[in-house]
Amino acid sequence: MQTGLFDFESTSAPFGLNDVIAALKKVRVHVLTDEYRLHKKIAEQLDKVNIYYTREYKLGSGNRVDFLTADGIAIEAKKRKPNEKQVLAQLERYASFPEVKAVILVIERYQGVPEEINGKPCFCIGLNRLWGLSSK
Repeated sequence: MQTGLFDFESTSAPFGLNDVIAALKKVRVHVLTDEYRLHKKIAEQLDKVNIYYTREYKLGSGNRVDFLTADGIAIEAKKRKPNEKQVLAQLERYASFPEVKAVILVIERYQGVPEEINGKPCFCIGLNRLWGLSSK
């Protein structure tokens, strides 16, 4: 069974937010050449701990989140340090959809995010910080 795929409408989701955060904090990418490589590493880590998800989940027109777990946790991955306002606007759009229960930004260089967006928990996992590197 490929754990990377699930039917969002019919699959029960045994893994919660803390499990997803713990899995994502184990992602290690030495040099990011593109977002595809980061997506691959995230998928490998989620698969390793049997967290069910859909990649490139279409929430609505023009809103495709990188990963949506079976629990409704949206995971958006960014390399380097993109425009903070654009990223926050993107996370706000994702959090406006009812199937999204929480939002996690996985980014090479840490970016501050609000604790909640649209009443839903929001977190940022800065990969450089996990390595103990300065990222701001």
